[in-house]
Amino acid sequence: MKCVAIIDKPAGWTSHDVIAKLRGALKIKRVGHSGTLDPMATGVLPVFIGGATKAVEFFESADKEYIAGLKLGLVTDTQDVTGTALSNCEAFVSIEELSQVLQCFIGAQKQMPPMYSAVKIGGKKLYELARQGVVVERQARDIFISGIALVEGEGNEFLLKVTCSKGTYIRTLCHDIGALLGCGGTMSSLRRTRVGAFTIDMSFKLDEVLDAAASGNIDRVIIPLDAVFSEYQAVTLGEADTRRCKNGAHCHVPNSPDGVFRFYGPDKEFLLLGEIKGGEVSVIKSFYGN
Repeated sequence: MKCVAIIDKPAGWTSHDVIAKLRGALKIKRVGHSGTLDPMATGVLPVFIGGATKAVEFFESADKEYIAGLKLGLVTDTQDVTGTALSNCEAFVSIEELSQVLQCFIGAQKQMPPMYSAVKIGGKKLYELARQGVVVERQARDIFISGIALVEGEGNEFLLKVTCSKGTYIRTLCHDIGALLGCGGTMSSLRRTRVGAFTIDMSFKLDEVLDAAASGNIDRVIIPLDAVFSEYQAVTLGEADTRRCKNGAHCHVPNSPDGVFRFYGPDKEFLLLGEIKGGEVSVIKSFYGN
């Protein structure tokens, strides 16, 4: 099996919980995901199954889109409402004032990873240290926020739509917005609506996928691996070139334009993603076999 399932992750589950559940339901060990979501978060979690796990690397750096709840006046140790309150005050911010502040967070910037995160320092995850009451010095990381807009809200409760790069902590963004406003802030909810080309409209509830697996209808809720590379044109190789590719030898596609293509064997097996230059194929990633 080589396919992708776009899961609408339920609240209260870790991304690892979802993977473990699918491994059991599908009876497949090779299951991975692209883009971890915190337990309180819901939304798009692309899951790569079987031989499709080879493709995870192509989607790890994809930009992401979120709908985030911002609660002003509250600051917590985790930077979201699941944490312990560090300060709490009455806050009332106008839509105009908030909209103006949001513009300060658009573009390239540095963001300090929170202590409650999986970032490793000295071989230990920050959240492990944080649970011991240890705070360590961290290096700010480069992120890029391409869009941030107010969806709705008033007073001290708002919904924001954020489009950002890999590695952006939305709860830290909420914390930093509150700090700039002078009243403090924390993330009250989070729903991921897109990872690269994978959107929430393409997703299925975890229970739907589990039910489909149990009833033998898994094809209804998965995407074939080659479909996630549909932006590239397809090239079908003959039997001889297919054998050469599978043996790691060079193959040639004469009279073809240069570029990146999806390559198939004569039996329509998806072989690899490759680049043609001067008629010669170089392999970007092979996907034949299991």
